[in-house]
Amino acid sequence: MSKSRSGHKPATPGMVYGAPGAGYSGHISLITSLALIALWFLVTGAGWVRPLFLPSPLAVYDKFVFAMTEGVANSTLTEHAMASLSRVFGAFFLACLTAIPVGILMGVNRYARGIFDPPIEFYRPLPPLAYLPLIIIWFGIGEFPKILLIYLAIFAPMAIAARAGVRSVSIEQIHAAYAMGGSRVQIVWHVILKAAMPEIFTGMRIGIGVGWTTLVAAEMVAADRGLGFMVLNAAQFLASDTVIMGIIVIGVFAFAFDLLVRHLEKFVIPWKGRV
Repeated sequence: MSKSRSGHKPATPGMVYGAPGAGYSGHISLITSLALIALWFLVTGAGWVRPLFLPSPLAVYDKFVFAMTEGVANSTLTEHAMASLSRVFGAFFLACLTAIPVGILMGVNRYARGIFDPPIEFYRPLPPLAYLPLIIIWFGIGEFPKILLIYLAIFAPMAIAARAGVRSVSIEQIHAAYAMGGSRVQIVWHVILKAAMPEIFTGMRIGIGVGWTTLVAAEMVAADRGLGFMVLNAAQFLASDTVIMGIIVIGVFAFAFDLLVRHLEKFVIPWKGRV
C-alpha cells in the first residue's frame, strides 16, 4: 500500500479519516507513569512537601516490605489483602449471578422492568455510606453486612448495563431470527444475550471498580483486617506512608482485575468493534 502525497499512510479501507482514538497508547501510558514517579521523587527529595503529607517512594516501599514481613494493624499485608479480596470478589460473583439476569429480564420484559427499575434507580445514586447505618441496624456487624454493602454497590451498574445491552440489540436481528423459526427462548439466548455481551462486560468492569471504591466503607463495620481497614487505621495515627502504600495496593489489585476482564472480553466476544 503506497503512502499519500503528504507522506502519511492512507486510512484503513472503510475508514476514510481513520477511527477516532485508534492506535496503540501503551507507550504513552508508560511514559506518563514514569514521569509521575519521577515527579514524586523530585518533590519529596527536594523537601517541597513534608513527609507527613507526602512520604518519599522509598519510605512507602520500606513500609510495604515491613507490612509484608512484620505486619501492620495486627496483620500482615497478605492477610489484609486476602480478607479484602474475599469480600470484593464474593460480592462481585454474587452480583454476576443476580444482576446480569435481572438486567436481561428488565430488557426483555416490561413487567420485570416496572418491578426492578424503581428500586434500582432509587438507590443507585446514593453513596454506600448513606445506607451503611441501616445495613448495620438490620444485619449487625459481622462479615455478611460488609459483603452486602459491596454487593449492592456493584449490583446497580451491572443490572443497568445488562438492560442497556438488551435494548441496543438490532430489531432486524430479532425479526430475522423469528423468521427462521426461532423460539422466544432461543431468541433471548442466541441473539439478545450475545448482542448484549459487550455492554455486560462494560458493566462488569464498572461494577468491580465500584466494588473496590466501596471496600473502605464496608470495612468500617467493625473489621479487624482488610486493606480498607488498614488504611483507615493508619489514617488515625497520621501514618501517611501506610495510607499511600494501601492505596497503591488497592489500585494495583483493581487494575489487574480490570485487565483480566478485558482479556476475557476479547476471548468471549472477539467480534466486538468489528461488526
